[in-house]
Amino acid sequence: MKANPIEQLNELIWSDVLERQGRIGRIVANLLRYLYAVLRDIFSGQITMRAMSLVYTTLLSIVPLLAFSFSVLKGLGIHEKLEGQMYLFLEPLGDRGVEITDNVMALVYNVNGRVLGGVSLAFFLWTAISMVQKVEESLNYVWYVSEPRSFARRFTEYMFVLMIGPLAIVIALGMITGLQNQDIVKYLLENDIVGPLFVATSKLMPYFLVAGVFTFLYWFMPNTRVRLVPALLGGLTGGFIWASMVIIFTTFVATASARQAVYASFAIAIVTLIWLYLNWLILLIGAQLAFYVQNPAYLKIGRQEPRLSNSVRERLALNIMLLVGRTFRDPAERLSVQALSDTLQIPSLALAPVIQDLQSKGLLTTSEKGELLPAREMARIQLRDILEVTRCEGETGSYREPAWDPYVDALGEKLDDATLSAVGSMTLSELVDAAGPLSGADSAAGDSHAVNED
Repeated sequence: MKANPIEQLNELIWSDVLERQGRIGRIVANLLRYLYAVLRDIFSGQITMRAMSLVYTTLLSIVPLLAFSFSVLKGLGIHEKLEGQMYLFLEPLGDRGVEITDNVMALVYNVNGRVLGGVSLAFFLWTAISMVQKVEESLNYVWYVSEPRSFARRFTEYMFVLMIGPLAIVIALGMITGLQNQDIVKYLLENDIVGPLFVATSKLMPYFLVAGVFTFLYWFMPNTRVRLVPALLGGLTGGFIWASMVIIFTTFVATASARQAVYASFAIAIVTLIWLYLNWLILLIGAQLAFYVQNPAYLKIGRQEPRLSNSVRERLALNIMLLVGRTFRDPAERLSVQALSDTLQIPSLALAPVIQDLQSKGLLTTSEKGELLPAREMARIQLRDILEVTRCEGETGSYREPAWDPYVDALGEKLDDATLSAVGSMTLSELVDAAGPLSGADSAAGDSHAVNED
């Protein structure tokens, strides 16, 4: 029977058909896989829903957030440069964008700590911090992080972002302006060959700045270790999409005269909401790409619940405990869930249920630093205990016991006995002795994904 187009596309993307065509084929295959994974996550609805949530939070937090940032910069006497960037941000909205920016800046300058009462000032600070918190929650979702920062870390690191972020942008703008004023740059600008390149670079500078902000957010905000290269690739991709979207959106606003007649004075509000939504959506798309660059094992499965066979669960449980036992014996090694995922080449989403079952039976534990450790002495952990976790744990969801056929039930018991008799009374300590020390690949994976000290 002939395969349908969806199956044919999946076969083309995930098989080695393209990779056998050489280097170009491998590049095309990788590009198609990343594109497929990102589009799949967008159409699933979760990323778009979180982008909408960030739009709502932005409307509530924009004035307190800007007021806090401008108060810091105003004390240094450099707030005018950031104000100019605000006008550039809403430039795609045309003349109305200038009007909206003027109104927002008027509200910002009217915020005065001496006029506001203590409760109102606290509410303003809480609203500004909640904006950063919402961004962290969205990026944590993209990076499969369930545990947010502690309250102390949130307060200190959020305040760092609110104070240092705008200052870093202004310093970068100042350096760019200062560089353009140098005599050598002026000479190069007058050069017929190099001059157009400098002009094009200066026009692209706002987009590079956006890419830099995206890269910083991808690297800093998720409550997990993000490597710089994936964050940079996600930031550059997000900056490119943002630059393209600016051109398209500006054209749309300039040509959509019919919208004005339908929505009248509400048109600018609707367009502003769409513009904010697209910006947040692009931020999350870049974050999703950065995640897949760092964790390519998730490309095919995404957030789909993995379906593990009993055989895979048994091997997984034994392999997890073996790697935990090996690293436990080596004081220089540490094993996190991410390092375990990289070593086994299995997404952590598939590892999590097995790890939880091992923890619930007192075979595995996690330290405060996120290290996986044996829950008791390895000589007292029998391999049959590990296998029983995968073979016996689980439930049907019914409040009644299953009504097995007596013959099938007896046959199942024989299968269980045959499996457990294969390991006999062997312990985890004996398994580690028989398997030997960490291989070079396993050690490298553990080193490259050492658990954060945080």
